[in-house]
Amino acid sequence: MRSVSARHARGLLALSPVLVFLAVYLVSSLLSGDFYKIPVSAAFLLASAYAVAITPEKGINRRLAIFSGGAGHPNVLLMIWIFILAGAFAETAKEIGAIDATVHFALHVIPGKMLFAGFFLTACFVSFAMGTSVGTIVALVPITTGIAGETGMDPAQLTAVIVGGAFFGDNLSFISDTTIAATRAAGCEMRDKFKANLLIVLPAFAVVLLIYLLQGQTLSTIPQASVSQWYKLLPYLLVICTALCGLNVTLVLGLGILANALLGFVTGTMGWSSMLVSIGSGISGMADLIIVTLLAGGMLALIRHNGGLDYLVEILTRRIKGPGMAQLSIAALVSLANLCTANNTIAIITSGEIAKRISDRFGISPQRTASLLDTFSCVVQGMIPYGAQLLMASGLAGISALEIIPRLYYPFALAVSALFFIMIDRGPAPAK
Repeated sequence: MRSVSARHARGLLALSPVLVFLAVYLVSSLLSGDFYKIPVSAAFLLASAYAVAITPEKGINRRLAIFSGGAGHPNVLLMIWIFILAGAFAETAKEIGAIDATVHFALHVIPGKMLFAGFFLTACFVSFAMGTSVGTIVALVPITTGIAGETGMDPAQLTAVIVGGAFFGDNLSFISDTTIAATRAAGCEMRDKFKANLLIVLPAFAVVLLIYLLQGQTLSTIPQASVSQWYKLLPYLLVICTALCGLNVTLVLGLGILANALLGFVTGTMGWSSMLVSIGSGISGMADLIIVTLLAGGMLALIRHNGGLDYLVEILTRRIKGPGMAQLSIAALVSLANLCTANNTIAIITSGEIAKRISDRFGISPQRTASLLDTFSCVVQGMIPYGAQLLMASGLAGISALEIIPRLYYPFALAVSALFFIMIDRGPAPAK
């Protein structure tokens, strides 16, 4: 009994940095009376220092080495390179007038009442074809931010439209890293996972699309804009087309920056010095996101090292009694893993083996298991302000992630739809 209690205490202690982060952020925001005033990076710094302090390793150097290993993980660094390139691309596009030109084109071709629904459908298509939510956000959020500035609309609302559509496509795409990770973990074909996933996704998609259609009816008349500088759309078209062709996102953004520079030089809207200033300004604008990413990566590495994820697995699988509860446990397992890792692909990889064992024991089909892993990782990723997608979107839009989340309908609708399908699909009796 004493060993069980000790293991329980160690598990809770390992997970406590997440609670410290949430407590610092939420309590400080409540005390200040402004949820958008407290920097996420400051809360992560305190939680990270606490995580280092409670790690049972001899010597501060060893603890910091574990923290630094997490912060310097290839996946974390790749995200930072994307942040840097995205910032440079967005700022150079703004410098040559590409954002304004794209905004005017969108206002010209999309009926005012269809603005929300039109951009949601666009984000859904682009993310499904690209297989990346981050790439979709990089390509489209600057455009909607420009439209918000042009029309006086709420930038958080338009940004949320793009982020919701980005999660839709990322969840279903055949080339998404989450789809690949989920199907490999569950041992099923991608087409089978797609069919199982589609049943869950379509109701959520239909509800959110209807919401955007209804909200669009309340928009005031949006003036038609000129498209005389249509050629300035070319950098965005290049980014979207190369991404759709499957090119690596870093190469996509690099080509986008090059296209902005060439177009700026040719049209005289940007010179060599102004290009360098724009690139530097774009990178500086991503500084807070980079710091949060590093701190989160290090803190979550300590949580894994201290056994926090193993403890979650043990708790969630302890009292499973049937297929319905087994599916809920898979959903909870990947959700909590995502909460602790802030990366839906890593969360699927972390929890995939345990989910496979649960599904085999309780007769859950591999495609349903893969669908649950992918769906609930996307749900949680859309609800946490320190996830890459919301950090990227908030950075590009110049707003807080907490302003986006209340307007981000799709992950919440997807969660309700997935839970409904779990409740009505009880599955076969558990294996003996």
